[in-house]
Amino acid sequence: QVQLVESGGGLVQTGGSLRLSCAASGRTFRGSPMGWFRQAPGKEREFVAAISWSLGNTAYADSVKGRFTISRDNAKITVYLQMNSLKPEDTAVYYCAAGRFSPQGLDVTSDDYDYWGRGTQVTVSS
Repeated sequence: QVQLVESGGGLVQTGGSLRLSCAASGRTFRGSPMGWFRQAPGKEREFVAAISWSLGNTAYADSVKGRFTISRDNAKITVYLQMNSLKPEDTAVYYCAAGRFSPQGLDVTSDDYDYWGRGTQVTVSS
């Protein structure tokens, strides 16, 4: 059974930090790009960050550039999202996703991802 399990969400004050983790299991995701998306109440799911399997190439939404950092541990098939200087507008459910085999691929649209976690809530209080 394929699973992507997110953890690390919670409640934090404006300016605070959180580190999200996503552990993949059930199939090999070697060679797959991985990403983070988020969905706030009443809004559509939006891209946050992505990282390729090889070379560690990354991409970020403009709204999080300079504040969020995506990284991955290929040995553990785990991806992380370090979130600093959090703002109330970062409040959302954050989803981890894994894409199709493409070692240097870097996907920024949700349609490119085949596997999704159930999400973890991040709430930033003002």
